[in-house]
Amino acid sequence: MVNQTSENLLNPHIEKLSTKGYKFTWFDWFCLWYPPGWLILFNRHWQHYHADPDGWNWLEYLLFLIPGGFYLAVLIRWLRLGCRLPRREVDEFEPKYQLAFREEILSLIVKDYFQAELQQLENLPQTGPMIVAMNHAGMSFPWDFLSLGYLLSKTREWLIQPLANVSLFEHPWVIWWLPVGWSQVLGGVKAQKDDFEAAVKERKIILYAPEGVRGPQKGWVKRYQLQKFDLSFIQLSDRYQIPILPVVCIGSENLHPFAVNFRKLQRLVKLPFLPLSPLMFVFLLFPSMGVWANKTDLRYFIQPLYTTDNGEKLSRTVVYQKAQQLREKLQSQINQLR
Repeated sequence: MVNQTSENLLNPHIEKLSTKGYKFTWFDWFCLWYPPGWLILFNRHWQHYHADPDGWNWLEYLLFLIPGGFYLAVLIRWLRLGCRLPRREVDEFEPKYQLAFREEILSLIVKDYFQAELQQLENLPQTGPMIVAMNHAGMSFPWDFLSLGYLLSKTREWLIQPLANVSLFEHPWVIWWLPVGWSQVLGGVKAQKDDFEAAVKERKIILYAPEGVRGPQKGWVKRYQLQKFDLSFIQLSDRYQIPILPVVCIGSENLHPFAVNFRKLQRLVKLPFLPLSPLMFVFLLFPSMGVWANKTDLRYFIQPLYTTDNGEKLSRTVVYQKAQQLREKLQSQINQLR
């Protein structure tokens, strides 16, 4: 992980190629329109900026687009790599690649497809560091997080780093879907105690879901019922005197609507959640749709900055009370806005 202001640790290919930019072809526009093609778009963009000999090739991309073709594409790639997993080429945060991905890929999806908007901008600070805490739902690829990160970085030119479940870094499905190290390069921080604390200590701007995986696990019926908050963000906010910026997201449940979490199968395949809905039958035919989500309007309501204002180490009881108070406050806002 590199510091926000550091330039010398960036991949030299980024320094050289970033001036060229990624130019959309007719095939990229087709991939943006066709749900199984989003995964192709992500990988093609990566390959424009990174040498990736283990990545997908054109034959395999075309197989993504037909029912069941993804399974054949994985088999062909696996044989092509000598019956092994793809190698990790890079895994350090590259701010310039985050910017390129933001401007050349995310901007089209977040603005035109999700029509995401920030509301109550008067509550948005001019600078960090901070922990941006948001309610999390959707039971899909974390588009509610990516969209908020895009809007914040675009509005304030902040360098945003989301805290993400370990499965987005290490799960075999993700390793085959996306380039190895993709999440780290884009600034993802593993949702583990040491990684989270290191990021806060370095005074970064961190996107965080206080509900943890309980958020996307709750499904459609409880979509606007905040689950129990983890305590770590309150403890770290107090320890390092980093303020918390609460954000309420409305509309994320429609990213994968009318879904319930299939807990037994979820545990079997070691995923943080596994939504069961009519869309899953389509997903079985087109596994590349794992990074796709249903079209929805994402609205983000910025709440006033929250600080512990204590100066002394908080007891676990006080930390729990503060987390509960913040949860109740956000729940009240959600009830008013939905």
